[in-house]
Amino acid sequence: MALKRTQVLIVGGGMVGLALACALAKAGRQVTVVEQQARTHDFPAEPTLRVSAINLKAQQWLRELGAWQRLPDDRRCDYQGMDVWDQDSFGRIQFNAADSDLPHLGSIVENAVVETALWQTADALGVNLIHGVSVEMPEFQEQDVTVQLDSGDIILAQLLVAADGGNSKLRQHVATPVVHRDYEQQGLVATIKTSLPHQGIARQAFHAGGPLALLPMADPHEVSIVWSLPVTDAQRLCQLDETQFNQALTVASDNRLGLLTCVSQRVSFPLTMRYAQRWVYQRQVLVGDAAHTIHPLAGQGVNLGFGDAYLLAQQLNQLGSLNGQWNDAQLQRQLRHYERARKTAALRHIATMEGFHQLFRPRNPVLRLARAVGLKAVDKANPLKDFFLQQANQI
Repeated sequence: MALKRTQVLIVGGGMVGLALACALAKAGRQVTVVEQQARTHDFPAEPTLRVSAINLKAQQWLRELGAWQRLPDDRRCDYQGMDVWDQDSFGRIQFNAADSDLPHLGSIVENAVVETALWQTADALGVNLIHGVSVEMPEFQEQDVTVQLDSGDIILAQLLVAADGGNSKLRQHVATPVVHRDYEQQGLVATIKTSLPHQGIARQAFHAGGPLALLPMADPHEVSIVWSLPVTDAQRLCQLDETQFNQALTVASDNRLGLLTCVSQRVSFPLTMRYAQRWVYQRQVLVGDAAHTIHPLAGQGVNLGFGDAYLLAQQLNQLGSLNGQWNDAQLQRQLRHYERARKTAALRHIATMEGFHQLFRPRNPVLRLARAVGLKAVDKANPLKDFFLQQANQI
């Protein structure tokens, strides 16, 4: 058993927790990350299922941290356009990077690849990385917090950051109230080969049961799908044989990319919205999915989490002492500023996603017509499209 001291202890080595660790370490802070899963410094040899759409603002920040440059070119797709349509009507909207004087609209990258790049960066910046161990529930004192690992080691930190995901045990431990909504849907993910090239365009078809996203990968004939479906439909599609599934997916995509062939496992996960009503408890603070989860239909979840990490790092790096004792009143003031600002951002995203979810649910033909007219109107209004792109590129 050993006693270790650190200024900031981050529990959770996902994209958001690691980005925060890099931002703090880059400013000279003493940071420890504890990740339950075993990790290596090597990028996964085979493609992984979970991907994210990283927007331009997040990319810029990750580049400043030194992580974005580490991504292998053959594991990233910079998409130049978006094509969104309503399968039940003539409604359609398209976005093009060149029309808005942007280099691209965003990048589709495997979560595991981004995490590895950030893990390498954190290591290079001197972050103390501990993996393959779990944490016991923390004990809070006035000036610090004590956390015991299941290895027997004890970590004494001035601040504990809960970056341990949507089912955060640290959040549950302090009985944080959570607003929860079950969308009664599951997200089906898989890697798909396409007979037609995707041309660097992210596509999304809205169905009565939920949207189907076709996200372009580095291979011009490969996309990652995120298909939001009622629970029973998702389970049924996961159980279909390969031929039946490929046919169903090709039809659902309106044949935009020709015949689609699944080349991976099919995995589904429940879609829920969570919003923690309290983000700061004594010397513990929530970030990322531990604080909020949103519907994936606009692909903004990880960018919202990066926004948490960005602002929290700013607030902590403004505190005077690098690795000495923080003044409790000053620390709490910085944490409360972070909480207020990021709660506002999270609520704005949650409201937007709820609006989209409700907009595409109605089966009433009059509402479907109104929805289609609205999409066509926005598609013809370049200032509105530019506004939407500006909002989508915030963190």
